[in-house]
Amino acid sequence: MRVGIIGGSGFAGSTLAQILTFHPDVELTYISSRRYVGKYIHQVIPNLHNKTRLKFDLPENDLIEEKCDIIFTAVPHHTSHEMIPDLLDLGLKVIDLSADYRLKDLKKYNEYYGNHSSPSLFKDAVYGMPELYREKIKNAKLIAVPGCQASCAIYALAPLINENLIDRKKIIVDSKTGSSGSGASATEASHHPIRANSIRPYKMTGHRHTAEIEQELSNICGEDVKVGFSAHAVNLTRGILGTIYSFPLNEIDERTIIKAYRKFYRKEKFIRFRKMKAGLFRLPDPKLIMGTNYVDVGFELDNHIDRIISLCALDNLVKGTAGNATQCLNIIAGFPQEKGIKQIGMFPY
Repeated sequence: MRVGIIGGSGFAGSTLAQILTFHPDVELTYISSRRYVGKYIHQVIPNLHNKTRLKFDLPENDLIEEKCDIIFTAVPHHTSHEMIPDLLDLGLKVIDLSADYRLKDLKKYNEYYGNHSSPSLFKDAVYGMPELYREKIKNAKLIAVPGCQASCAIYALAPLINENLIDRKKIIVDSKTGSSGSGASATEASHHPIRANSIRPYKMTGHRHTAEIEQELSNICGEDVKVGFSAHAVNLTRGILGTIYSFPLNEIDERTIIKAYRKFYRKEKFIRFRKMKAGLFRLPDPKLIMGTNYVDVGFELDNHIDRIISLCALDNLVKGTAGNATQCLNIIAGFPQEKGIKQIGMFPY
């Protein structure tokens, strides 16, 4: 299968290029970057040195139509919606790594991202989370890959919401994320002397992933879910740890919660339940999943104030973006879901 990437020099696009280059049933035939056009991609993505002779091209539809069967768009938020209608008209299937088609409510999109040029496609776009929408992904023409921090919260909460175990109006998500989540372009906030040795609260309220989390959790239970989302920038390059506080509707024990997680994820190859009685890493920790498409979920039950502390760890650039996009590609193509993305992380890291 011939695949291409529009926007291959950013962190999400370059991670995707690294994965697809080694995918046994895929040929990466096209990659674009206006900034690096004409350069070998290994000059920008050093891990691909001696692994490919591909060069960056301009994002031109004639080239894309000629070289690709499926195209990934890894461009900044509020950009892909201007190009995707034309790509679909070429007969291509599109897997979009931006936020432009994740939300189904145009008012919500306008609130968090601005005006949208092709909202008519909202109904056709499938939210690219295989654990929730595997059957719809199989025949989709447009996939909207979930946001990394939204994914972390959804994976932690979905089993509890599905079993109606918690108050759906009182959920607190505390997300801690590495610097690669801010993208490849440097800003004052991502400058190393500012970012290093810091745990910086940067979006305590009004985070744009809130709408995405509420939308998907509400779809699971058929009722409105309210989430308070707060984000912190921490001294990591990659990885997210979500710590989520929820409150049970009735008296609950650990066994009931464990059964909810195991039931919801019993067939999922990339979701690992981690609640160990011994060892250094008894609960999810980003260190264990860096560079992989795995998600670790776990919890603790706090009887002192009657709360559930759910935890989720994932790599924001793999399961949080490019790896999940590849998993969606595998589903569309009829490949085994783990094809090209089943590697585990290295320890220690």
